[in-house]
Amino acid sequence: MKTRKLKVLKKAVVFTGLLLPAIAFAQGFLRTDGKNIVNDHGSVLLRGIGLGGWVLQEPYMLELPGIARTQTQIRAKINSAVSGELTGKFYDTWIKNGVTKTDIDSLSSWGFNSLRLPMHYNLFTLPVEQETLTGENTWLEKGFTVIDSLLAWCKSNNMYLMLDLHAVPGGQGNDIAISDASEIKLWENDENKKKTIALWKKIAERYAREEWIGAYDILNEPNYGFQSNEDKNGCKEEGNEALRELMIEITTAIREVDNKHIIVISGNCWGTNYRGIFPLWDENMVISFHKYWNYNTVEEIDYMLEYREKYNAPLWLSESGENSNAWSNDAIRLIESHNIGWCWWTYKKMGLSCPMQVKPVPGYEKLKKYWKGEGEKLSEKEAWEILSQLAENYKIENTVYHKDYIDALFRQVKTGETIPFKPHVLNKRKKLTIFASDYDLGRSSRAYFDKDSANYRTSTNENTIWNKGLQYRNDGVDIICCDDDELSNGYCVGYIEAGEWIQYTVDVEKAGKYTFNSRIANQDAASFYFTVNNTKTNSVQLNQAGEKKWITRDLKNIALKKGENVIRMYAEQGGFDISNIQIE
Repeated sequence: MKTRKLKVLKKAVVFTGLLLPAIAFAQGFLRTDGKNIVNDHGSVLLRGIGLGGWVLQEPYMLELPGIARTQTQIRAKINSAVSGELTGKFYDTWIKNGVTKTDIDSLSSWGFNSLRLPMHYNLFTLPVEQETLTGENTWLEKGFTVIDSLLAWCKSNNMYLMLDLHAVPGGQGNDIAISDASEIKLWENDENKKKTIALWKKIAERYAREEWIGAYDILNEPNYGFQSNEDKNGCKEEGNEALRELMIEITTAIREVDNKHIIVISGNCWGTNYRGIFPLWDENMVISFHKYWNYNTVEEIDYMLEYREKYNAPLWLSESGENSNAWSNDAIRLIESHNIGWCWWTYKKMGLSCPMQVKPVPGYEKLKKYWKGEGEKLSEKEAWEILSQLAENYKIENTVYHKDYIDALFRQVKTGETIPFKPHVLNKRKKLTIFASDYDLGRSSRAYFDKDSANYRTSTNENTIWNKGLQYRNDGVDIICCDDDELSNGYCVGYIEAGEWIQYTVDVEKAGKYTFNSRIANQDAASFYFTVNNTKTNSVQLNQAGEKKWITRDLKNIALKKGENVIRMYAEQGGFDISNIQIE
């Protein structure tokens, strides 16, 4: 198993070379210095990833919308299929498999210098309703064990661990998937407030001397209408008095035992509404905000930049992502240009828009149908086999690594240059097959152009699917499962519109004239052409087919030079799919 893990790790770090043993060097506590976050060596720009879905599950990460709304409901569904003992075993295995030293080593090697741990309070203490005496706090070791392990792995990689209370006793808002609360009892219940405050004091007391704990993110995404029931998520809230008061009380409790660590605060309305929150009440405080699905323009973050200037405190984009590579790349370039650190969401889940994708489990759809009430109950044995495999698939060596996602977050932020997704080497001895989905790595309009490359629904009120196939890669290029039974890697590029293009870099061993054989499927009339080193070829006309089926269309006598050749395929008239291009 150790050998296999190392193999996977090397495969995963293709952009940074082989992983060398990490040695922890003292950096000093993170702290604020005016508008900057610093340590003993100077300014620190946080580049982080959130560990969402690990110790706090959100249903969408397990493809369970319409089945469960919270982790508690997910657990109840699992318990309806297997015994309580097996349900507990599933969650213990899930946590054991989800994040290991191999995960943290990999994240560090890709370029992340920090992690944000979304914590569920129930790993540390009992719910108020389960305490024997009013005001009592029963402390559980499980959550601290999770932090201790993560902290050790972060230390060995010189990474800061940001502790984020994601699910708060009583629930901090009406977006219940975030806080795993069936009803919101925090704001009108003093016992839940006291437990929240006591939990933070306990955490701070335990980690007060740990310099690789980067900050205490004390209240994730409050979203609650204090003034109006119609403003459920607090986006129109003007006062936010209760939120400010609780954060001050948490800060006071922390400072009784820990004067070193940064305290991160969050506004109402998922961290965006700071009306009534200021002025700041601590000298070592960072103002956080979250950014999802809006335009990547300075106008979208102006209000936060104004807070930074007015209150002379650093900003931290503590959560963002869940969008295309193009959107993430644009967002990070915007944020870093204003000296703001960031933390992307999230590391592992089912589906795209993450570095490590949890693979589907045979039988999972069958289990989901039962949970929906649309199928028969499975035997406990069958259900347990499915759940066991799901937990097994959560290991790093069993996930699908998306190098395009990491490339967008790091390399593409620094340069607009494209690089090959896979090596394409052409020699005279055999034909070269280029699968359509293996186009170059790079920014939108540099490596590809697709008319829908990001989701801007917060700005436009229109939910745009940037990848209509949601397969293989997280760019705007629409990649779908391929039914070309002649030659395929399982994927093809589809939903092609006029004006869209994809680019491939090919290394040619000998200059000469070559034939391009393109595997195409179309139903209506369509056409395309190539450019080779900016020289346009003839167009290929595709007649109306009536029924979509795969054909091979060739272009002969295409001149390729020795060395690197840049080939682009342009759609003149859309409406076709492409599986591969063979050059001979």
